[in-house]
Amino acid sequence: MLPLRSALKHSRGLAAAFAATTALLAPGSLAAQDGETTITAVMHSGLRVLDPVITTAHITRNHGYMIYDVLTAVDENFEPQPQMASWEVSEDGLTYTFTLRDGLVFHDGAPVTGEDVVASLKRWGKRDGGGQLIFDVTESLEASDEKTVVWTLTEPFGPLLSVISKQSAVPPFIMPKRVAETSADETITEYIGSGPFVFNQDEYEPGVNVTYEKFDDYVPRDEEASWMAGGKVVNVDRVVWTTMPDALTAINALSAGEIDYLEQVQIDLLPILDASPEVTVETRDDLGYVTIGRPNHLHPPFDNKLVRQAAMAALDQESMLQTMQGDPAYYNVCGAIFGCSTPLGDEADAEIVTGGADPEKAKALLEEAGYDGTPIVLMAPTDVISLINQPVVAAQALREAGFEVDMQSMDWQSVVQRRAQQSPVSEGGWNMFFTNWMVPEISDPLTNVMVSGRGDEAWFGWPDDPEVEELRAKFMKAEGPEAQKEVAVEIQKHVMDNVNYIMMGEYLIPQARRNTIQNMLPSPVPVFWNMTKEAE
Repeated sequence: MLPLRSALKHSRGLAAAFAATTALLAPGSLAAQDGETTITAVMHSGLRVLDPVITTAHITRNHGYMIYDVLTAVDENFEPQPQMASWEVSEDGLTYTFTLRDGLVFHDGAPVTGEDVVASLKRWGKRDGGGQLIFDVTESLEASDEKTVVWTLTEPFGPLLSVISKQSAVPPFIMPKRVAETSADETITEYIGSGPFVFNQDEYEPGVNVTYEKFDDYVPRDEEASWMAGGKVVNVDRVVWTTMPDALTAINALSAGEIDYLEQVQIDLLPILDASPEVTVETRDDLGYVTIGRPNHLHPPFDNKLVRQAAMAALDQESMLQTMQGDPAYYNVCGAIFGCSTPLGDEADAEIVTGGADPEKAKALLEEAGYDGTPIVLMAPTDVISLINQPVVAAQALREAGFEVDMQSMDWQSVVQRRAQQSPVSEGGWNMFFTNWMVPEISDPLTNVMVSGRGDEAWFGWPDDPEVEELRAKFMKAEGPEAQKEVAVEIQKHVMDNVNYIMMGEYLIPQARRNTIQNMLPSPVPVFWNMTKEAE
C-alpha cells in the first residue's frame, strides 16, 4: 500500500489520465445539460450485455432495475411486497392471482398487460434456477384479462412469492410481450421497460458509457421505498454510468467532483478519500458479498469430482481474502454456502475451505484421479476491483498443488460472455473462473443458482447433479424453519463433497459518494431512485 502522501501525489499525477478517459465519453455525459440534474457514477464494471435474463452479471442486473419493473419485490425484511401487482392465493395453495396496479406504462407509451407479464415470466422461468422449479409444477400461466394473471400449480410451492420477489440473481423483470417472446437462449435486441428510467440507446457506448433518463410517466407506489419494494421516486433528470478501470483515477475524479458516486472502493486506497471532506465512504449493506470459484463440470479435468476436490483442497480462504481486502475488518472466513449470517447458514464439512490449504492432499487426489497435467484455463478479469486478485492467488495455489494453469487475462465483460460458452477449451471454452455474489442472492437453495444441478439448464459450469436436485425438491416441501434448515445442511454437505463450487469467504466492499448525493437507499443493489443531488 502506498503511504498516504505518496498515494495523493500519484493520484494527482493521474489527472491527465482521467482527462483522457473522459474525452472519450459521449458529449454531456459527465455534466448536466442545461437545466438538468445529472448523477454521474462509476460502477464496478462496464455494461455490454443488456439482457438481464440471459446473464447473472451484477452490472446487467443493475441495468435491469433502471429500466424494468417487477411484479413483486422483497423489502429490507426479506418480505415480498406488491410492486407492479397485488396477489391472492387460493386456500389449497395451487392458484395465485395477480392484479396489475393502475398507471403501468411501457416507455413506448403502450400499457402493461397481463400478456406481457405471462411472456416475461415464461422466458425468465427457463433461465432462473428457482423459476425452473416453479415451472416444474406449473399447470398453466395465463392472462385472464388485461390486468389479471392466473398462475395455477399442480402442487403447492410455498416459496413462490419469495422466488419471484428476489432482488437477484435473475429477477423476473417485465418486458413487452414482443420482446419477452425472444428465445431464452438468445439475447433481446429491444430495451423497452416500464421502470423509472429510460435507456438512452443513442448515447450508449458498450463497456464505456451508458445514459438513463427519467421516465416522466412512471407512477411510483405510495409506500416508502425499502430495498426493491415501495415507491421508486426519481428526483434527477439523468443518470450516467461511465467506466474508469483504474481505481486511483476514479478516486481522483470523485474527489475533484467530476463524478458523483463510486460503487466500489479499493480498500488500500481508502485513506485518500478519508482526506477528502466532500466525500462520504460507507458500506451499502451489512450482509456483504461472498466470493467463489466455479469449475466447469462439462469438460476435463473438472468433470472428475476428485479433481474438483483437489482444487478445493489447494485453495485457502484466509490468503484469498487477505489479498483481496487487506484489512480483516472487511472480510470473514466462512464455509457456509448459504452465508454465515443467514438463517440457513451452516459450516458443516467446510474445514477443507476454512482450515487452510492442503497441497499434499490435493496432490494425492490428483494422482488418484489420474490427472495428466492438461492445463486448466482460468479466466482472470483485469478491470473489476473485487475480482482482480482471486485468479492470481488461485493460480499460484493450484500450481503448488500440481495443477498446470493457463491464466488468461481479459476484462470482466469478456468473462461474462465467454463463461456462457459450453465449448471445449480447444474451441474457446474455459475451466474455471471466480465471481462474487451478494449474500441475499445465495442465502437459500432456490435463489442460489450455483446449487442447481440441472446440467445444461444449470448456471454456467453446468453440473449434472440429480442428488442435489432431489434435495432442493425436499427443501421446497419442507414445512417450517427447522425442517428447512435440516435440508439446507444436507445440501451444504453435498456441495462440499461434490464441489459444485468453491466457497471462498465473505467480504464487505465500501462505496463512496459526494456529499451532494443524499437519500441513497441502503440496498444491496445500488439503485438511483429516491436519491437527490444538491448543488455544490
